[in-house]
Amino acid sequence: MGCCCKKMKKSKKGFTLIELMIVVAIIGILAAIAIPRFAQMLEKSREGATKGNLSSMRSAVSIYYSEREGTWPGDMTTAFTSYLYPIPPAKASPLGNVATVTGTGSAPAAAGTGWAYITDTTSVYAGSVFANSTATDSKGNSFTTY
Repeated sequence: MGCCCKKMKKSKKGFTLIELMIVVAIIGILAAIAIPRFAQMLEKSREGATKGNLSSMRSAVSIYYSEREGTWPGDMTTAFTSYLYPIPPAKASPLGNVATVTGTGSAPAAAGTGWAYITDTTSVYAGSVFANSTATDSKGNSFTTY
């Protein structure tokens, strides 16, 4: 027979309110530090994708030029699609994440979106493709210097 007069020991298990509040505060501090860094890393990856897409476009223009024996594409639409289709977007935020190509006579001198293609065959930059904005990237460099 068991004795029912014995007192049962209370086991103290679990966390106190103070311990839980400290853990929540630590998680909050870590989140406050990590979220801005995450946003910055996202923008850097967009800039990297923009550089890669720009390189693809420049390669396609170069192939067109060599296959057509010294003739630059007039624009980057119908005749150019067999070299690069679809036109990749300029992913960096200041460039608008758009795939539009603006034909121009000189290098971009203002903020814009998408790409700029130099259609003036007498220009020093004839046949060049630029990111169509003078805005700066995360390192402070103008997008036109890519």
